[in-house]
Amino acid sequence: MFTGLVEEIGEVLSLSQTDKSIKLKIKAKKVLENIKLGDSIATNGVCLTAIDFSESYFVADCMYETIKRSNLKDLKIGDKVNLEKSLTLSTPLGGHLVTGDVDCEAEIVSITKEGIAKVYEIQLDKKYMKYVVEKGRITIDGASLTVMLLKDESFGVSLIPHSQEAITLGMKKIGDKVNIETDLIGKYIERFYYYNDNKKEDNNKKNKLTEEFLLENGF
Repeated sequence: MFTGLVEEIGEVLSLSQTDKSIKLKIKAKKVLENIKLGDSIATNGVCLTAIDFSESYFVADCMYETIKRSNLKDLKIGDKVNLEKSLTLSTPLGGHLVTGDVDCEAEIVSITKEGIAKVYEIQLDKKYMKYVVEKGRITIDGASLTVMLLKDESFGVSLIPHSQEAITLGMKKIGDKVNIETDLIGKYIERFYYYNDNKKEDNNKKNKLTEEFLLENGF
């Protein structure tokens, strides 16, 4: 698990790619402190396992599922990536609970300056828009951000100058792809609601989410 608070921006030192896998070598520093073989490091929001490391880099394999869903397949030598080491029970939870399991890629469709901030509007597959709520949290390339704009097929986040420098989103331009992980709680609510092990669901009858149902399931 992660918090979505990016610890540092790393750099791709090398990569070897096939149709089904990618091996990445990433320059880093802070996330390598006290690292052990097999530790997890979120790289642009994707949970990767360190299979080799030194004082200045780590190496990780990316399997086909990761390649299919994320922008890691588009990385080139010299590209910057957001990095965060997995949390422990003593880690302050300053962002929100992030699994490192990316749902999909999404596209930046507009960047607007508002005072000191920049607003990034991102078009997301409608399949995942149901998990996005205004003022809720969403993970973009591993960074935990607040949804401040919500439309039918897109959402917006706002970055202050510090965030523009601290995460890679501040370097992106219109048309760039970013990794998206939607809020974990919404997915569990949906699963609890539609899964019924006592009787078959009536596909012709649409259930409605009620306060009683949420209370019965611990929400």
